[in-house]
Amino acid sequence: MGEIKSHKDLEVYKQSLDLVEEVYKLTKRLPGEEKFGLISQMRRAAVSIISNIAEGAARKNTKEYIQFLYMSLGSLSELETQIEVSIRLKFIESNTELINKLHHINSMLTGLIASLKRKL
Repeated sequence: MGEIKSHKDLEVYKQSLDLVEEVYKLTKRLPGEEKFGLISQMRRAAVSIISNIAEGAARKNTKEYIQFLYMSLGSLSELETQIEVSIRLKFIESNTELINKLHHINSMLTGLIASLKRKL
């Protein structure tokens, strides 16, 4: 494992970036009338996850960093809910791999938060 010099070196950042890409591909398959509904919400939630990781890391204050990571968790939960709604409405098929990726990112964020809390 290499030295972490910035948020871009964090595995949770890298996997969240992959998630953004997957969400954009997934939302291209949603009905056009959802452009300002689920499509927009899902894309914003996915981008919010990674953006909050980056912004929190840039704060250089551990308490603020933790707060931004909690916001990432909130956006992650929001995205998971929107995916569930999309499945329920039959816009997309159930995707175990994507749900597992969300849970894995959740675990990584939770672990990072715990690690930072130990430093306080």
